Amino acid sequence: TVPYEVDGLVIKVDDLATQAAMGVVGRAPRGAVAFKFPGREATTRVLDVGVNVGRTGALTPYAVLDPVQVGGVTISKATLHNFEDLQRKDIRVGDRVVVRRAGDVIPYVVGPVVAARTGDEEVYRIPTTCPSCGEPVVSPEDEVAVYCINVACPEQRVRRVNHFAAVMDVEGLGERTAQLFVEHELVQDAADLYYLKREELLELEGFAEKSTDNLLDAIEASKERPLAQVIAALGIQGVGGTVAQLLAGRFRSLDELAAATREELEQIEGMGPRTAGAIVEWFARPRNRKFVEKLRQAGVKLEQEAPAVPAEGPLEGLTFVITGTLPTMSRDEAARLIERHGGRVTGSVSSRTDYLLVGESPGGTKYRKAQQLDVPMVDEARLLEMVGSDENAGQMRLRLDA
Repeated sequence: TVPYEVDGLVIKVDDLATQAAMGVVGRAPRGAVAFKFPGREATTRVLDVGVNVGRTGALTPYAVLDPVQVGGVTISKATLHNFEDLQRKDIRVGDRVVVRRAGDVIPYVVGPVVAARTGDEEVYRIPTTCPSCGEPVVSPEDEVAVYCINVACPEQRVRRVNHFAAVMDVEGLGERTAQLFVEHELVQDAADLYYLKREELLELEGFAEKSTDNLLDAIEASKERPLAQVIAALGIQGVGGTVAQLLAGRFRSLDELAAATREELEQIEGMGPRTAGAIVEWFARPRNRKFVEKLRQAGVKLEQEAPAVPAEGPLEGLTFVITGTLPTMSRDEAARLIERHGGRVTGSVSSRTDYLLVGESPGGTKYRKAQQLDVPMVDEARLLEMVGSDENAGQMRLRLDA
């Protein structure tokens, strides 16, 4: 009866202590039950197959559709996930297909209506060159993805600049602005953001004096971000916020991290061989070393005062792994909360993991590994109880909400 679209309802026990005491079964907390509507579907025709190029160079196909209404929204494009999925489903250009909105939000192609085929449909061929720069693409044997490895690829530059700005909390710099900067050749990489000139920005469409000054102030402020944030912003494959925190806890500066060997990195608890290899390979490339030097010359803080020292507290000696979306805090906020009270956060579950902190839609790999190893699972409410009294936990929640 609500006057807006919803994809379902979640009914919860309205007492956090009781929720925590009830625990978790499988992927679901006992203190909450979800009721979901089935995804809405419609049929339409595939007019073409397009390809996006991500910041790591990964090519991702999407369907260009004859516009169709699904749940009150007009859908003209829908994800095809990857080329292996596209071939497995045998989706062809010209096919009539079933389109579904996952969770009434993200549209994707379920599959073709084979009975509606006329014989004029065209089988899609995986591209051999990048649609953005025209350079040859590669397909690693152990991966589904297809990659463009041209470091000068324009679309990759846009994605990398946007990623860097988002992680470094540069307010006002989104994908459209990043694309504008790349198109006007104001930035070749994200480090060039620190060398932008006011008069250059004022010449761009949509940039008034106030918005220009605000953006330049936000860029300047980002120079003081913590080392972990800078590491995550580099865009190294497999290095997100949690892994960046691990690295910042082990290395005092970006120079120390750059000098680390694969063996040294693999010794860090929670660091897998693939990620360790990606880090070493990233710093081995001359272009990336030049990028770091540009950051240094611009005044970006690339070191911390002292190595991270575990605090004393109720979580001292305990190791946590975080998965899923937490109710009132981000994963980085949860990691900082755990570390402030003496605990450690790692990126993957092992026999030395004491607790898995579980939010909504937890990652399957971490969750299954925790089940196999009988690692106890806690939710956010239980974590807050572990770090203090009910009164302190309530005050902490209020601060986080604020």
